[in-house]
Amino acid sequence: MVRGQYKKETKFPKKNKPQKFEKYAWVLDYLPYGYPDKPDEPIVQGLGEYQFLLMEMIPKPDADIQLGERVYIGRGKRDKIDHVRRMIKYEYLTPTAKAELLYVIMEAVKMQEPRFIRFLNECPPITTKLHTLELLPEIKTKYMWKIIEEREAKKFESFEDFKERVGKDPIRIIAKRIEKELSDDKKDKYYLFVKWKKGIILDEKNMAYYLKE
Repeated sequence: MVRGQYKKETKFPKKNKPQKFEKYAWVLDYLPYGYPDKPDEPIVQGLGEYQFLLMEMIPKPDADIQLGERVYIGRGKRDKIDHVRRMIKYEYLTPTAKAELLYVIMEAVKMQEPRFIRFLNECPPITTKLHTLELLPEIKTKYMWKIIEEREAKKFESFEDFKERVGKDPIRIIAKRIEKELSDDKKDKYYLFVKWKKGIILDEKNMAYYLKE
């Protein structure tokens, strides 16, 4: 890509994708006696590892639940979580859960390094004036072109490779973007990773945008 030029403006077809089930979640908060204003059964607030769904989970009796741990919630036998009770919005997270969120997202991103390295290597322009990379925190025009030039010279091979060549921590940058998409209810137009929200969605498989119905 020539500096200062983007491809022609992207069209956003409408598309509804089938829902995928999360296999793992990360614990944001554990309330052994339920919510203070509505005592009930024990509640675990968590974050889905791949789709970044915010959820309430019901732990198994006597399960040892720790903040920031990764728990299995997929099909079959589960060791700590009995079932997922419901999906929740960011505003329903406890103060503890909100404080843990960025840390937990960073851990989830670390475990999916190939996925996010591919994103950094292949994410496309959105319009003639806006590139996907510019949606990432700390990535303004200068760093956007640095990333594009570096990846055209040689694809990034790891988070460490990206950090050495660009001078930015990709784990934190991506995690902060995910946190922003989770917390900015109806304020964001584009969703790169939190695809259960409505808006213009990045299809990571094809690296193309579509409008979610």
